[in-house]
Amino acid sequence: MSGARQAAAPGPRLYDRTTELAAVARLSARADAGAGGVLFVTADPGEGRTALLARAAADFPGTAYRIAAPGHRAPWSGARALIAALAATPSAARRALRRARGGDGLGAAVADLVATSGSGSESGSDTAPGSGSRRSVLICLDDLHLWDAHSRAALTASWQEPGRHVPDRHTPGRHAPGGRRDLGGHAHAGRVRVAWLVSAARHHRFPDVPGAETVRLGRLTPAGGRALLSDVCPVPPAPWVEGQLLDEAAGHPGVLTATVRRLAPAHLAGTAPLPRPAADGAVLAEVYGGLMDRLPADSRRLLAVVALAARTGSGGPDAPTNEVGIDAVLAGARAARTSVEPLDGLIADGLLHRSGATLRFEDSFLGRALLASATGSDAGPTPGRAPDTVLARSEGHRADRLGPPAAVRALTPLVRGRNQLVRGLAALAGGPVMDAHEAFLEAAELLRERAPTEASDARFLAMEAAWAGGDVAGCLAALHGGRGARGTERDFADGLSAALAVRLDEARAALTRVVARDGAADDPRLLLRAGSAALVLGDTTAAARVHARALARARAEDRTALLPRALEHLAYAELRAGRYSRAARTAREGLRAAELTGQDNVAAHQHAVLALVASVAGDGQAVREHAGRALSTARPHGLVQAATLAEWALARDELGRGLAAQATARLVPLVRPGPRGGHFALRMLAVPCFVEAAVASGRSAEARAAAEEYAVWAAQGIDRPAPAQLARCRALLAKGEESAYWFGEAVRRHDSCGNDFERARTLLAYGTWLRRRRRPGDARGPLRDALVTFERAAAEGWAEHARSELRATGGATGGASDPSVARELTPQQQRIARLVAQGATNREVADRLALSPRTVDHHLRSVFARLGIRSRVELPGVVGQWGATPGSPPREPVVPRTWPHEGLA
Repeated sequence: MSGARQAAAPGPRLYDRTTELAAVARLSARADAGAGGVLFVTADPGEGRTALLARAAADFPGTAYRIAAPGHRAPWSGARALIAALAATPSAARRALRRARGGDGLGAAVADLVATSGSGSESGSDTAPGSGSRRSVLICLDDLHLWDAHSRAALTASWQEPGRHVPDRHTPGRHAPGGRRDLGGHAHAGRVRVAWLVSAARHHRFPDVPGAETVRLGRLTPAGGRALLSDVCPVPPAPWVEGQLLDEAAGHPGVLTATVRRLAPAHLAGTAPLPRPAADGAVLAEVYGGLMDRLPADSRRLLAVVALAARTGSGGPDAPTNEVGIDAVLAGARAARTSVEPLDGLIADGLLHRSGATLRFEDSFLGRALLASATGSDAGPTPGRAPDTVLARSEGHRADRLGPPAAVRALTPLVRGRNQLVRGLAALAGGPVMDAHEAFLEAAELLRERAPTEASDARFLAMEAAWAGGDVAGCLAALHGGRGARGTERDFADGLSAALAVRLDEARAALTRVVARDGAADDPRLLLRAGSAALVLGDTTAAARVHARALARARAEDRTALLPRALEHLAYAELRAGRYSRAARTAREGLRAAELTGQDNVAAHQHAVLALVASVAGDGQAVREHAGRALSTARPHGLVQAATLAEWALARDELGRGLAAQATARLVPLVRPGPRGGHFALRMLAVPCFVEAAVASGRSAEARAAAEEYAVWAAQGIDRPAPAQLARCRALLAKGEESAYWFGEAVRRHDSCGNDFERARTLLAYGTWLRRRRRPGDARGPLRDALVTFERAAAEGWAEHARSELRATGGATGGASDPSVARELTPQQQRIARLVAQGATNREVADRLALSPRTVDHHLRSVFARLGIRSRVELPGVVGQWGATPGSPPREPVVPRTWPHEGLA
C-alpha cells in the first residue's frame, strides 16, 4: 500500500461520469464549507474506480491524499499505510499508530496528523496557511475491500463518530480552543475539514455511516465508448473494427482498454483480421483476475459451477452466459463436491442474481472470465487459482466421454493437471487418501513447467496424503519431485526426506531454515509447510505458533475451504505440545468446519484428536464415541494416522480403567514396525503407554524389547518428553531400589519437558509403586502432586485414580468425613482403624494389639459400618481427617521416609 499527496498534473480523462463527478463536487463543497463527509464509490473490476479517485484528488482545491490498495492484509497494515502518508516524520507515524491501536482510535490519530501536516511545500497543496484560514483535506482510499479487518473496523468507527473537530496546525497548543476536533462537522475558522472518498469492489458491503453518499459506476454509452477508444488506440480504428470492439466490450471501459492493448496496429486498421473473439480469455483474465483470486475459495468454486452450467445452454465458452436453473447448479455442485453454502452471500453481494428458480451473473464478463481461466486460455494472472480447478474437473469428465485419444486432444496439459489436482482435493477431503496421492503426483508433473506454484502445492498435498496414509515411500516419492526447486521448498524436500530416512542430523539444518523462513510468511500454504517442519523437528511450541498463524491468515483471507486443514494441523500440534484443552477447542471448531465443507477425512482426524483428549480427561464414553466415528471413516479411506490416534485413545482409556491386558492387545499393532503396524510417525510416541500396559499385564519381555528400541529413538532429541518417559519405562521394568532411582530420574527430566500430564502420570505410577511397598508416607508426596495436576487438567478419571491411591496411603483427599465420628468408635476400634489406615494387615494389627485376627476383623467390620464406608481402601481418607479426639490414644508413630532421588521431596 502506498500513499501519495495531491499532484499538480491534471487527473485522467473520464467518460460518461457526469453523475459521479457531481457527487465528488458535492463532497468537496461540503469539505470547503466545514461539513466534511464520506462518499463511497463502488464498481465492477475495470470500470474506473481508481481513475475516479485520481481525478477527484487532482481537482480538489485543498490537500489531497491517495492511499492505494494494500499488498497484504496483516493486522493494522492499512492503518499503518494511511498514517505513514499523513505523518511528517517516522516518529510522528509511530506515535499516531499507537494512538490508533489504543483507546483514542484511528479517528483521533488521523485528526492530529492532518492538523499538524500543514500545507504549502510540506503537504503539496497550493493552499497557503494563514491565520484564521480554513483548510480542507481529501483522503482517497482505494479498494477498501482489500484492507485488513482491523483497519476497516477502525475507519468505520471514525466515520460513525459525529462531531469530530480538527485543530489547525497554527492554532496554539495541541488542540483548538475548547479541545474540539473535526473530521467532518461544522465550519470553524482555523480548522481542518476532512472529506473521505472511498472505493471498493461491488461485492463489498460498505458500513452504515450517517450522511454518507454512495455512487455506483456504470458502463459507458456508445458515445463514451467511442471517445475512450479514440484515446487508447495508437492508430485510428477502422469503422467496422470500432463497431466490433464496442459490441464485444458492451460499454465496459476495462475490457475495451485491455482488448486494444492486445491488438496490433494492423488489427485496428482493419488490414489484419481481428481475433474471434477480440475480448478473449486473456483480456477477461487481465480485468477480472484480481477479483477471482481474492474471492473465498468456496465462493470461487461455486461461481465456477454456475458458469459451467450456464455455458452448457449458451452454445460455447465464448457465448454470453444464459440463465441457469438452481437445480442444475445444485447438481453440478454435488458432482464437483462443492459447498453451496456461499450461494446466499453471492446473491446478496450482487455477483449473482436470482429470479425465481434461476440464477445468472450480474456481470456476464465474470462468468466468461471464470471459464477462460479454468480452460487454459493464455490468461496472465496465476492460472487455476480462480476459479480453482472445479471447471477443469468438469472438462475432464466431458473429455472422458469422448474416449482416451479424443480426451488427450480435448484437454491441454494445463487443464489435465488442474483436473488431477481437483480429483486429488476431492479424494483428500472425503475419499481414499492414496488415490489423492496418485492424483496429486500426476498433477504436479503436468503443472511443473506450466504452473510451478500449483505444481509445488500439488507435491506438498501429495506428501500430506501419503503421510495421512502412513506410507513412507509415498512421502518420499512426493518429496523427490521438489528437489529440483530452490529455497525453502528444496529445504523442505531435502529435510523431510532425510528425516524419513532417519538421518536426523542432516534433516535438522534444512528443516530449521524452513521454519525460520516460511514461518514468517503471510501465505497460509507456506505456514502449513513450516508448521509441519517444526513438528518433524519435535518443536511442538513452534509448530503450534506457526499453525495458529496459518489459521489466522486463512481467516483473514476468507479461505473457507482451507480452514478445516489449518484447524486440523493446529489441533494436532496442540495435542503434541500437551495443551489438551486447547487441542480440544481447536478440534471441535475444526470438526464443525470440516462437516460444513464436506471434508470427511479432516473430520475423522479431529474425532481422533478429541478421543485422545477425552482419554486424558478419563471420559470413557467420549473416547469410545469419538474413536468410533474416526475409525468408521479412517479404515475405509486408509487414514492410518487418524486410525492410530483413535486406537491409542481407546487403549489409554482401557488402561485407565484397569484393563491392562486389553490395552496391551490393542497397542501391540500400533508399536509394531512394518506396513501392517501403526503410523510410522506415531509408533514410538505410543511405546510408553504400551510398556505400562504390558508390564501390568505380565508381558514384560515384549515391554522390555519395545523400551530398548524407544531408548534409541529418544536419544535423537526430536521429542522433548521422550527422555522422561523412557526413564518411567525403565522404572516400571526395573526391580527393587533401581525402580526408585528411575522414577526419580523420570520426574527430574519431566521438569524440563513441559508436558504436565505425562509428569503427573509418572508421579502416579511412582506413588503407587511406593504404596505397594508399604511406604505410604513416601507415596503421599508424588500422589498429591499428581492429583493436583490431574485436577488442573480436568483429567477427572486420572484424578480419581490418584485420589484412590492417596486414600490408601492415609493421605487427605478433600472428601473425608466429619472428625466427630471418631467419638462413635471405641478406643480399641480407633486403634485398629489407625493401624489399618497406615497399611497394616489384619494379622499385623492382631500381633501389635495382642488380639486374634478374627477379633480384628470383627472390630474392623464395625468400624466400616459406623463410618459408612465399604472397604479398607477408603479408611485412610477418613482417619487422616480426625486429628486427636477426646479419649483416643495418640497416633501410631510412623517412621518418616524421603523420596529416593535428591530434589524430589
